[in-house]
Amino acid sequence: MKKDAVIKVFSCQTDNEDEAIEIVTKGEFYKKDDSFFAVYEETKISGMEGTTTILKVKGDEFSLIRKGTTNTKMKFIDKDESISLYNTPYGTLELIICTNKLDIQVNEDGGEVSIDYDLIVDGQKTSKTKLKVNITAKN
Repeated sequence: MKKDAVIKVFSCQTDNEDEAIEIVTKGEFYKKDDSFFAVYEETKISGMEGTTTILKVKGDEFSLIRKGTTNTKMKFIDKDESISLYNTPYGTLELIICTNKLDIQVNEDGGEVSIDYDLIVDGQKTSKTKLKVNITAKN
């Protein structure tokens, strides 16, 4: 059963706190089979208007999926590396995601996901990044 939810996403590069981004938005939260999903619509402020963001938790794996004007599936697994294509209206980038630490605390009421990762964009190493997602489901 889908529930209304408040979804908070905080992201910052650990070597540059000035580039921190935080969004708070309404969305939906639900469980399907053995996975939890939080879904919300991006806005003009995020620069991805027309994109739906899906946050998926399955066991000890977290995925950030975007569909619409921006398309990607970024997968985070503790102490693992994954490759993703990030398709935007301006072109496609190859992302290599090196997850240093992943902590998932999610249940039927929502919860929190914390990720510490390095991102390599088109072969150029970028800064270390921290991502924190908080989901509060309404009954």
